[in-house]
Amino acid sequence: MGIPGLIVRSQSGFFTVQTESGMLTCHLRGRLKQGKHVGDIAAVGDRVQVSCQPDGTGSIESIDARRSSLVRLDPRPQGVYQQVILANPDQAVFVFACADPRPHLRMLDRFLVIAEKQELPALIIANKTDLVGQEQAEALFGLYPPIGYPVLYTCARTGQGVDELRERLTGRVSALAGPSGVGKSSLLNAVQPGLGLAVREVSAAVGKGRHTTTVRELFALEGSGYVADMPGMRSLALWDTEPEELDGYFPELAPLVSQCQFNDCHHKSEPGCAVRAAVEAGRVHPQRYDSYLRLRAGEE
Repeated sequence: MGIPGLIVRSQSGFFTVQTESGMLTCHLRGRLKQGKHVGDIAAVGDRVQVSCQPDGTGSIESIDARRSSLVRLDPRPQGVYQQVILANPDQAVFVFACADPRPHLRMLDRFLVIAEKQELPALIIANKTDLVGQEQAEALFGLYPPIGYPVLYTCARTGQGVDELRERLTGRVSALAGPSGVGKSSLLNAVQPGLGLAVREVSAAVGKGRHTTTVRELFALEGSGYVADMPGMRSLALWDTEPEELDGYFPELAPLVSQCQFNDCHHKSEPGCAVRAAVEAGRVHPQRYDSYLRLRAGEE
């Protein structure tokens, strides 16, 4: 029986595992690599059993079954390979600014489709509320709560929403994503001093190519919980999503599809389209409908 632990960092085939007695740098046991694998054997966020070696390093003896995973499907000549970006996430947290930069809501909709497809609950952070005021912030992001996505309005400068964000992160493994310049580091520093700086340093190092392979890391929260920055989430392609299944990842469109006159309805110009009827009746927000059409057409 091995020592239980959590993989909190991976780089170049080495894994840093958090155990009750401290951190241990580990490699995978050779037998775990045997046979054909359709995805990463071990990843940050995996619960594992490890053994200690005489030289002070460790070996990963076994990997617990994953409850969930955030994966990138990587097409290779021998088939599709699942690159596990984060194992066992509890939620996806998408940080966007109310202004400076202007919120790119179609990118947010793309992120939400990825979360839906991978069955991850999503939390939207509308940051920098001080730049526009609460009323305008809610006008920008208010379309999301009615379709089931909670929005937390925050400002690192004034402290608005910081306590609630800390509460929503505590005890969970959270995948963070958002465009650059939205104030994610300042917000994380407000949640926990030094947290945003630590996340930014790793992300910047990866972005500047200082490492030959991608470093993935979980950052511990005081008390309990971890956050993982997902700078590459924007590049998670929807190429593996068939256009006709995209409406199933829009919660407000999915129940309407069966009511369309045609089974293969594109929800664009076909007669008897229940989706278009709902848009015209004000039951589906036109912005979300536009996002759906653009994503279906393969637009960014």
